[in-house]
Amino acid sequence: MSSVSSARASARRLGAVAALAFLGACGRDSLFTAPGRSELLAPAPPAHYPIIFVHGYNASPATWFTMVARFKLDGYTDRELVNWSYDYRLSNATTAAKLKAKIDTVLATTGAHHVAIITHSMGALPARYMTRNLLHSTDTRVDAVVTLGGTNHGTATAFGCTPVSCSEMRPYSSFLTRLNSTDETWGTPRYATWWSACDEVIFPQNSAKLSGGAINTQTACIRHSQLHEDYIVYTQVRDYVKYARYGL
Repeated sequence: MSSVSSARASARRLGAVAALAFLGACGRDSLFTAPGRSELLAPAPPAHYPIIFVHGYNASPATWFTMVARFKLDGYTDRELVNWSYDYRLSNATTAAKLKAKIDTVLATTGAHHVAIITHSMGALPARYMTRNLLHSTDTRVDAVVTLGGTNHGTATAFGCTPVSCSEMRPYSSFLTRLNSTDETWGTPRYATWWSACDEVIFPQNSAKLSGGAINTQTACIRHSQLHEDYIVYTQVRDYVKYARYGL
């Protein structure tokens, strides 16, 4: 009888040791551990669709300092304003893939479901390449694409520089021919352009416009670099991107 009791006690001890070992191995990720608050709550969606700013060739995020400051004065927060930088010498197709990755990061960190993209000059090309070639035609993560003095159909001034990104900006380049074939306003985004008849970088100046469903706005007689500084252009762009057609 005593040997039976001893065997039962040993079995209980072994069972307890095994249970403790199992719990120790599972650690915080086990079914027995309540998830922390951060695991239960995703970021609350921001009050506006985040805006990703894309500068042009031979430029930097400094392009957008004035416009970003104005958006802040109008109630946008730092997390809603992403002044993105990239290596402008690379192919615009390469930059487009990096831009898509940045969009996904912004959506994940802000809790937003959609973004707007504001571009200047060559910045229009990676944004449009991405919406056409890297997103499904029904994808809604990009609500709006804005181009200010965009090289949407190239510019003769691009013959004066040599990097691959510059060759892609030349009128009738294979890159632009493919990008603009069939439909210049591809997918679900809203497209809007602002262009100036006095733009000294984009030639011909009206080549910055897009066909299809785009809204094309001719500005006052201002230079290429003034397109992102002009207050009237800013207010028009602000009113265009703040429309949350999908809700928040």
